[in-house]
Amino acid sequence: MTDPIYNTATDPGVKFVEAVARLKGGRLLLVGDLMLDEMIRGAAERLSPDAPVPVLSIDGESAIDRRPGGTGNVATCLRGLEAEVSVVGLVGDDEAGRHLVAALDSAGCETGGIVIDSSRPTTVKRSLVGLAQHRHPQKMFRLDVESRKPASDDMIVRLLESIDARIDDVDCVCLEDYDKGACPPALCLALVERCRARGIPLLVDPAAIGDYSRYAGASLITPNRSEAELAMNRPGGLTTDLAAAVGIANGLRERHGFDVVVLTLDRDGAMLATEEGCTHLPTEAKSVYDVTGAGDMVLAALAVAWAHGLCGVEGVRLANLAAGIEVGLTGAQVVPLADLRRAALLASAAGRGKVRKLEHLLIELEVLRRDGRRIVLTNGCFDVIHAGHVAYLKEARQQGDVLVVGINADASVRALKGPERPIFNEAERLEVLSEFESIDYLVVFEESTADHLIESVAPNVYVKGGDYHATEIAEFDLLKRLGIEIDILAHRPGLGSTAIIDRLRSS
Repeated sequence: MTDPIYNTATDPGVKFVEAVARLKGGRLLLVGDLMLDEMIRGAAERLSPDAPVPVLSIDGESAIDRRPGGTGNVATCLRGLEAEVSVVGLVGDDEAGRHLVAALDSAGCETGGIVIDSSRPTTVKRSLVGLAQHRHPQKMFRLDVESRKPASDDMIVRLLESIDARIDDVDCVCLEDYDKGACPPALCLALVERCRARGIPLLVDPAAIGDYSRYAGASLITPNRSEAELAMNRPGGLTTDLAAAVGIANGLRERHGFDVVVLTLDRDGAMLATEEGCTHLPTEAKSVYDVTGAGDMVLAALAVAWAHGLCGVEGVRLANLAAGIEVGLTGAQVVPLADLRRAALLASAAGRGKVRKLEHLLIELEVLRRDGRRIVLTNGCFDVIHAGHVAYLKEARQQGDVLVVGINADASVRALKGPERPIFNEAERLEVLSEFESIDYLVVFEESTADHLIESVAPNVYVKGGDYHATEIAEFDLLKRLGIEIDILAHRPGLGSTAIIDRLRSS
């Protein structure tokens, strides 16, 4: 049997999981084009009597969903990844702008750097979504309220003042350019200069424009396939040709002095270009429901990775995983850090099978508990598996949604049972228990008691089998203090490993 406790020194996938598990916090400055996304949902079950167009019937304000879009969506993505975010951008002196700032405040962003420009409207992307005959909703039309004129010199001065007031306290700066006016060349070049002078990484998600000279000298730029083709005047060059992707990524890096180019290639993953060369990172096949917000999620994940020193392949792997989760969701939604950690785990050897290291198990339980799953924990030596174990574990599984079984390490079994035990070592016991349908996860613990395991897992219910009272459990005081439910399952006389071993020895 392959060793179920994976070696982090030899398995780079496990190293990546543990790096992702350490991601938390980080201070980010986010600059770019702010937008308000509006989704108006209703029934589209008839045509207008005065024109052959569908009529969308809505039920008042409850049918309108408003959320931050553009750079605002990147901000909420960063907050989902538990980063501290200061936002700098432009809004109009209007209700949409006020709603957008309030929404970012509610998400936990620092919005004091947002500048009001009374000469332009707040950019609003208003989508009409109709439901016909109770079937899948369909986007019918989109109305954009916007001005694309570049920010005035006065506005650039005010934006740079907002940047200057915040830039010295951050780990990373992000520029999200949608070519809506808040990121003219003068502002972009000034931002690059400020980041270079301070040694702060600047990550850019570029606009769909033909000239990237405004971003020259940025630490990283992350164009998608069509944006890169436009910037290098190579239309259609990246359709299926990865060799062309290498040429375009290297060309962008050399032409504009970028340290790193991450060229996103949809189903083909991403191409990472650095001074050392190019690396293609394929992505797993995904059921794509909606690509909205995937690019924003890539920038957010890269920023958090860079803020924690994952600036190479690991950062792109993290961004690939985040985008893969995003495209499986409806619309632009926040990907929680817990989901990203779990995705990293499941993509590695450490996420296969039922056996987990404790730190990896906690990554999965965080998501399961958040989703309302009831966690059951039991533990024991499980040396010489017998029918009593089978019945006991089956009944334990019925006490909740997820059963975690802790097994004593070999040294712990010897301390409890004597020098001739265990009969089967922990690898053999794990192999047998892994075949039990009732068990979801297995974890080995070294301690003489299950106290540390219980505190770490924090189950909803702790299960023991036996003919004793709950107060006789060695961990009773801990369980009571933590408020964990205790369940003593029925004991089957004569079915115990020690009794079975004695019978075999005497026969």
